[in-house]
Amino acid sequence: MNEILNMTINEMPQTEFDCSCGRHHNFSVHDMSIRQGAIEDLPKMAEPFKDGKILVVYDNHTYEVAGRKAVQLLKDNGFNIKELMFDTGDDILIPDEQAVGTMFLNLEPETDVLIAAGSGTLNDMVKYMSARTKIPYIVVCTAPSMDGYASDGAPLILGGKKISFIATLPYGILGDTDIMKQAPMHMIRAGFGDVIGKLTALADWYLSREMTGEYCCETCVTLVQKALDKVTGSAEALADRDEEAVLYLIEALTLTGVAMGLIGVSRPASGAEHMLSHYWEMEFIARKKYPELHGIKVGIATPIIAEIFEIMGDEIPDAAKKLAPSRGYVEGLLKTVGAPVSPKEIGIDRDLFYQSLLDGYKVRDRYSVLDLAVEQGKMQEIAEKITHRFYDED
Repeated sequence: MNEILNMTINEMPQTEFDCSCGRHHNFSVHDMSIRQGAIEDLPKMAEPFKDGKILVVYDNHTYEVAGRKAVQLLKDNGFNIKELMFDTGDDILIPDEQAVGTMFLNLEPETDVLIAAGSGTLNDMVKYMSARTKIPYIVVCTAPSMDGYASDGAPLILGGKKISFIATLPYGILGDTDIMKQAPMHMIRAGFGDVIGKLTALADWYLSREMTGEYCCETCVTLVQKALDKVTGSAEALADRDEEAVLYLIEALTLTGVAMGLIGVSRPASGAEHMLSHYWEMEFIARKKYPELHGIKVGIATPIIAEIFEIMGDEIPDAAKKLAPSRGYVEGLLKTVGAPVSPKEIGIDRDLFYQSLLDGYKVRDRYSVLDLAVEQGKMQEIAEKITHRFYDED
């Protein structure tokens, strides 16, 4: 029972166990290699599909980082592959109908496995196609920038709006620290921000358990907390691209996905801080502006939610209060790695910020400290106070 807590991350694929929470958990990812030089394991991971066709998807940025190496390894080992490159120039790849449609049009009959050489967007697109076609996929991670590698959600753009589709878990995950430590520092900071968001997400989960009776798995909480401790303890080293710190970061991002996979929902990873991030992103898309990286937004939102926990202190049950971080602690972590801490730094104007605090709880049907503040009639006062701090004080 709960034996997963004693496993290394590469031992976790295909784990099944009866948990102390009373449920039977199953992590269905078949194979995982997260280590220095992990990309060399790609031919072995893809070996069960050697008799069929493989579609390798990358963009012009990730090709140079990992796509070229992945393709060469597969060719050298006799695999039958087709390549698809999204050439976006200096722009980012938008996972909209055109991009997803292009991918489907390039899918040949008798393709046995899909390989995504990339991070957030490419992983989400290939994950979605895997779910729709029932063709398994392997992801070759290129940046420790988000926690979606081991999750079954695929956020895509449909009709100009961001919609999260339920997709599938990957067959295999390759996370090579030699590759990921070379990612742009902004992407590393995004991954750090996404991980730091779990500080308030877990507090929200405890809050909901106490206030609404929502199911909560202590094994998943512990799994995420252990990973969090490694990341927060190595923040200074991460700022210098230290390889061990990068390994801790990608492990934490992946373990969060493991926790989500075990219980089938994103509770271990996503609370009110994600609601604010999603609110800002949807508004940016509506204004036809490129939104900031997901983890950067989550990082900025996390100390804001921590502050709301502090303001609502008398109303917060002890279990959630003990888990919630202080605003100062979270801001200090973000500053250590050079990540932004103010919504103004990423172009969020005063009105948008204020409205996001008032309406953020509506983004999804998930109880959080935002709901508690609304229920207690304190949200407007809190929104005015925090907005004033960011936008009216020098």
